[in-house]
Amino acid sequence: MKPKTQRQHTPIAALAVMALGWALLGSAAQAQTATPGIAPLTLQALFEQAWQRQPEAQSAALRREAAQATRSAATAWTAEPVALELATKTDRPGSNQGSREAEVGLALPLWLPGERARKAALADAEAQALDSRQRAAQLQLAATVREAWWAAQRAQADQALAQDRLLNAQRLAADVARRVRAGDLSRADQAQADGAVAQAEAAWAEAQGARDAAQAALAAWGVKAAQDLALADGAEPEPAVPDATAVAAQHPAAADWQDQAEVARRAADLAAVQTRANPELTVAATRGREQAGDRYQQTFTVGLRVPLGGGDRAQAKQAAARAEALAAEARAAAERDRLAADIAAAVARVKSTQAQRDALARHAALAQGTRGFLDKAFRLGEADGPTRLRVELETAQAERQLARARIDAAAAVSHLRQALGLLPQ
Repeated sequence: MKPKTQRQHTPIAALAVMALGWALLGSAAQAQTATPGIAPLTLQALFEQAWQRQPEAQSAALRREAAQATRSAATAWTAEPVALELATKTDRPGSNQGSREAEVGLALPLWLPGERARKAALADAEAQALDSRQRAAQLQLAATVREAWWAAQRAQADQALAQDRLLNAQRLAADVARRVRAGDLSRADQAQADGAVAQAEAAWAEAQGARDAAQAALAAWGVKAAQDLALADGAEPEPAVPDATAVAAQHPAAADWQDQAEVARRAADLAAVQTRANPELTVAATRGREQAGDRYQQTFTVGLRVPLGGGDRAQAKQAAARAEALAAEARAAAERDRLAADIAAAVARVKSTQAQRDALARHAALAQGTRGFLDKAFRLGEADGPTRLRVELETAQAERQLARARIDAAAAVSHLRQALGLLPQ
């Protein structure tokens, strides 16, 4: 047995011990005990699983292949594939008599002036837009995954704290029952203690259901819903925040609209030179005779087919492309303004939640110390049951507030990363 002198602490020392104990308890409350041999699920792993299930991820390789083929077509010698022309002519069908003529030719569609370079520029813009659209889709998915992730984290922390509250209530009720049997407390105290246990059981059942529902929601992202699903801590590294305007200009969401505007501009430039269909160069060889028995004669033909102008249809195509470019540029500008405001708000939210977390950590440490003092006083008969129950409830509330504040602070950092266009890490 330890000497009694080892049980005497100053209030400051007791608070320090309680604060350290709560720090360890808080870490345990934010993550369930992982199954031996199975690593807990991380936010980054959840995002990667979710992305692999998205249509954009599954079709990305084929879309890049199509973009590369479009770019290769812009470097071809002809505007369209070469056409083979075959023709035969006779004045006596079904007979070898009379005149006969056979022709073999090639039709080569020619580029319009400036069309080839502008089509190549359009293909490059479309390839760039494809990459930016994929990054924007990843970021949009990341926002949804982060929301589900932090909802599961909050539900898991609430369930762990509710379980701790239930254990404390059961321990207190057992203490009260022992003292009622000894005649130190009344049956009213026993009823209050049993009522606290019933409230803790109800809170635990509610938190357990919320946790199971939140974890089941992760099944939409390819995660197998299970009762013992272990989630990692989930905190992402806090990023450095440069100038919000500069970040917004390079943000994937704004870059997506900007690249779409570039595609529309390149399409308008191409439409400006495609005022008519492509001319065709025809090269043909003809072999024929006038009458049966005559020798076959060989001739060669070179021709040029020049379509007339497209008129209003070409102008309509060009105007529609320029309108798309103007609309996309306006959306990009509006998106940059919105992103700059979101980044500023996210920075303010990080500072606010971190300050709140630190204040609630001090409050929880004080509540833990008070509960320890009252628990000792209650066992020595120096405190009544109602006071002990009230302090227990206040401590449980302080613990829950601190757990929520810690998760909110980590979620605020995650939201800041989202506003900066950073994927889960």
